[in-house]
Amino acid sequence: MASLLVPPPYSLPEHYDGWQLSWKFLVFRPAILRVQACLLLALLVYVALSLYGKAINARKADQFYSAVLPLLSQHFSKPTSSLISDGPSDFFIFSTGRRAISSLHTVLALRPRHDLLQIIWQYLWSAYDLRYEPFDALTFDLTLDNDAAAAAPDFIWAVVRKSELTAIRDQRWDLTFTRTANHPGLDSTLSVMSELADVTETLAKLVPPSSSTPLLTLISSALPYLRVFSITDQPVERPTASAPPTRLKRAILTFNLPDSTQGVHHILPLLEGTFALVDLLATGKVTFRPETRAKIKKVREGVEKAIKEDEEKEKREEILEDRRSAKRKAEQERIAKAQCCGPEEGALERERKRALKKSQGKLVRKV
Repeated sequence: MASLLVPPPYSLPEHYDGWQLSWKFLVFRPAILRVQACLLLALLVYVALSLYGKAINARKADQFYSAVLPLLSQHFSKPTSSLISDGPSDFFIFSTGRRAISSLHTVLALRPRHDLLQIIWQYLWSAYDLRYEPFDALTFDLTLDNDAAAAAPDFIWAVVRKSELTAIRDQRWDLTFTRTANHPGLDSTLSVMSELADVTETLAKLVPPSSSTPLLTLISSALPYLRVFSITDQPVERPTASAPPTRLKRAILTFNLPDSTQGVHHILPLLEGTFALVDLLATGKVTFRPETRAKIKKVREGVEKAIKEDEEKEKREEILEDRRSAKRKAEQERIAKAQCCGPEEGALERERKRALKKSQGKLVRKV
């Protein structure tokens, strides 16, 4: 067995006609190291492509940061002084210090160009699943401050690219509250996701302050980069009863990252319009009909109740499963004990019976 595991020693060929380098007793013959040379070349190519992909991502992020920084500096007193990197493909900017907005997280999730294997996998999977579309994602996540959140009504409303509809509800729990519909004020490639028609009608009439463009027109103008524009009072992920959701109201915008500075400037009007929309919501002037507010409140109460019931059901199932496990363990221990101690107890019992018979025989003879 040892001879099969240990490779045989390498024997140099007696006759070598290739090129070689020799110095004293040292001889280097490249021709016998072809496999190693190929492996080294493949490693160097992989490292070079990784560095090149990392440089492309860094250049894209820097280009975006240079284009968006003037707008952030205009609206926020404390925008991030520099682009923060969280790996070769993830970058973010944190901004704070603005009325009505507690914070703005700007997140760049770029394609893993530094990893050749992941890029190949993305191309192969996109060829297999036509709905899969790898892209450079740009997300603006605005969180309203406490005063603005108290003044703004509770609602969930989004404008989504139709190609996103098949997967958006799996990615965003809050959008499961909504229904999908088309709207004449939007481009044909976009759909509205809204809880009630009154919410859509109210928001469709809005014209953000300092802008003469209606909200729906402003949203459509961000094409072809826009993927999702949403305003929500619910968390993106489904909460649990043990960890109830924090009452944060947010505006979340997702885009394809433009390849040029001109493309970045093309989407900035929508971002600036979103700032103005948040200011309008903070004034408390955006309201819905009483029956709309009552329905929205009833839905949230029902969801909270369902979450608590699901949590209690899971706890009951866990308790029952623990009891079953304890019962199975006790039964297994009983069986193991019987198998282990059974022969010994049987031998003791037979010895006791044998001694009892002997004592009974002695008593009979004495009588």
